[in-house]
Amino acid sequence: MSNADELLVDVAALVESEQSNQMSLTVVAGGAVITGRLAPEAVWRQRVSEILRDSDRLGPFSGVFTADETRDRPGRGEPPTHLHFHVARILQGSMGIPETGGMYRVAIKDVSAWTVGDFSYSDS
Repeated sequence: MSNADELLVDVAALVESEQSNQMSLTVVAGGAVITGRLAPEAVWRQRVSEILRDSDRLGPFSGVFTADETRDRPGRGEPPTHLHFHVARILQGSMGIPETGGMYRVAIKDVSAWTVGDFSYSDS
Protein backbone atom coordinates (compact mmCIF):
# COMPACT_ATOMS: atom_id res chain seq x y z
CA MET A 1 0.00 0.00 0.00
CA SER A 2 1.42 3.37 -0.97
CA ASN A 3 1.28 6.66 0.87
CA ALA A 4 -0.77 9.51 -0.53
CA ASP A 5 1.13 12.31 -2.27
CA GLU A 6 0.83 15.28 0.12
CA LEU A 7 0.78 17.83 -2.70
CA LEU A 8 -2.11 15.98 -4.39
CA VAL A 9 -3.92 15.84 -1.04
CA ASP A 10 -3.49 19.63 -0.77
CA VAL A 11 -4.97 20.08 -4.27
CA ALA A 12 -7.95 17.89 -3.33
CA ALA A 13 -8.42 19.77 -0.05
CA LEU A 14 -8.50 23.09 -1.89
CA VAL A 15 -11.14 21.76 -4.30
CA GLU A 16 -13.19 20.61 -1.29
CA SER A 17 -12.86 23.93 0.54
CA GLU A 18 -13.61 26.16 -2.43
CA GLN A 19 -16.55 24.08 -3.68
CA SER A 20 -15.07 24.58 -7.15
CA ASN A 21 -15.22 22.28 -10.13
CA GLN A 22 -12.71 24.00 -12.39
CA MET A 23 -9.47 22.20 -11.44
CA SER A 24 -8.36 20.01 -14.34
CA LEU A 25 -6.18 17.05 -13.48
CA THR A 26 -4.81 13.91 -15.12
CA VAL A 27 -3.85 10.93 -12.96
CA VAL A 28 -2.50 7.43 -13.42
CA ALA A 29 -4.19 4.94 -11.09
CA GLY A 30 -4.02 1.19 -11.43
CA GLY A 31 -2.48 1.59 -14.88
CA ALA A 32 -5.39 3.69 -16.16
CA VAL A 33 -4.95 7.30 -17.24
CA ILE A 34 -7.93 9.39 -16.10
CA THR A 35 -8.28 13.00 -17.18
CA GLY A 36 -10.95 15.54 -16.30
CA ARG A 37 -12.05 18.11 -13.77
CA LEU A 38 -12.19 17.66 -10.03
CA ALA A 39 -15.37 18.38 -8.12
CA PRO A 40 -16.03 18.63 -4.39
CA GLU A 41 -17.31 15.32 -3.07
CA ALA A 42 -20.74 16.69 -2.14
CA VAL A 43 -21.23 18.11 -5.64
CA TRP A 44 -20.03 14.85 -7.21
CA ARG A 45 -22.37 12.74 -5.05
CA GLN A 46 -25.33 14.97 -5.88
CA ARG A 47 -24.66 14.76 -9.62
CA VAL A 48 -24.26 10.96 -9.56
CA SER A 49 -27.49 10.73 -7.57
CA GLU A 50 -29.32 12.86 -10.17
CA ILE A 51 -28.03 10.72 -13.03
CA LEU A 52 -29.13 7.52 -11.31
CA ARG A 53 -32.50 8.97 -10.27
CA ASP A 54 -33.29 9.65 -13.94
CA SER A 55 -32.67 6.01 -14.89
CA ASP A 56 -35.54 3.51 -14.88
CA ARG A 57 -33.24 0.61 -13.96
CA LEU A 58 -30.77 2.37 -11.67
CA GLY A 59 -33.08 4.80 -9.87
CA PRO A 60 -33.10 2.79 -6.62
CA PHE A 61 -29.34 3.35 -6.24
CA SER A 62 -29.73 7.12 -6.26
CA GLY A 63 -30.24 7.37 -2.52
CA VAL A 64 -26.94 5.61 -1.76
CA PHE A 65 -25.09 8.71 -2.92
CA THR A 66 -27.09 11.17 -0.84
CA ALA A 67 -28.35 9.12 2.15
CA ASP A 68 -25.48 9.63 4.57
CA GLU A 69 -23.01 11.78 2.70
CA THR A 70 -20.70 12.07 5.68
CA ARG A 71 -20.47 8.38 6.54
CA ASP A 72 -17.22 7.64 4.66
CA ARG A 73 -15.90 11.18 4.41
CA PRO A 74 -13.05 12.49 6.50
CA GLY A 75 -14.09 14.89 9.22
CA ARG A 76 -13.44 18.61 9.00
CA GLY A 77 -9.75 19.23 9.30
CA GLU A 78 -8.87 15.75 8.02
CA PRO A 79 -7.36 15.49 4.54
CA PRO A 80 -9.48 14.11 1.69
CA THR A 81 -8.90 10.48 0.74
CA HIS A 82 -10.42 10.49 -2.75
CA LEU A 83 -10.47 12.56 -5.92
CA HIS A 84 -13.90 13.10 -7.47
CA PHE A 85 -13.77 13.59 -11.23
CA HIS A 86 -16.58 14.80 -13.44
CA VAL A 87 -16.48 15.41 -17.18
CA ALA A 88 -13.69 12.83 -17.05
CA ARG A 89 -12.41 10.22 -19.46
CA ILE A 90 -10.23 7.15 -19.24
CA LEU A 91 -7.67 7.53 -22.00
CA GLN A 92 -7.42 4.50 -24.25
CA GLY A 93 -5.18 4.83 -27.28
CA SER A 94 -6.30 7.85 -29.25
CA MET A 95 -9.71 8.18 -27.60
CA GLY A 96 -11.28 8.95 -24.26
CA ILE A 97 -13.93 6.71 -22.74
CA PRO A 98 -16.70 7.80 -22.50
CA GLU A 99 -16.54 10.45 -25.19
CA THR A 100 -18.88 12.75 -23.29
CA GLY A 101 -17.10 12.37 -19.96
CA GLY A 102 -18.01 10.39 -16.89
CA MET A 103 -17.99 10.49 -13.12
CA TYR A 104 -15.02 8.77 -11.45
CA ARG A 105 -13.91 8.42 -7.83
CA VAL A 106 -10.23 7.61 -7.33
CA ALA A 107 -8.46 6.88 -4.05
CA ILE A 108 -5.61 9.36 -3.69
CA LYS A 109 -3.35 6.63 -2.28
CA ASP A 110 -3.75 4.71 -5.57
CA VAL A 111 -2.48 7.58 -7.75
CA SER A 112 1.02 6.77 -9.01
CA ALA A 113 1.48 9.86 -11.21
CA TRP A 114 -0.41 13.07 -11.91
CA THR A 115 -0.25 16.37 -13.70
CA VAL A 116 -2.30 19.54 -13.69
CA GLY A 117 -4.51 19.88 -16.77
CA ASP A 118 -6.50 17.47 -18.83
CA PHE A 119 -5.82 15.82 -22.14
CA SER A 120 -8.18 15.93 -25.06
CA TYR A 121 -7.97 14.69 -28.60
CA SER A 122 -8.90 16.51 -31.77
CA ASP A 123 -9.71 15.17 -35.21
CA SER A 124 -7.36 17.61 -36.94
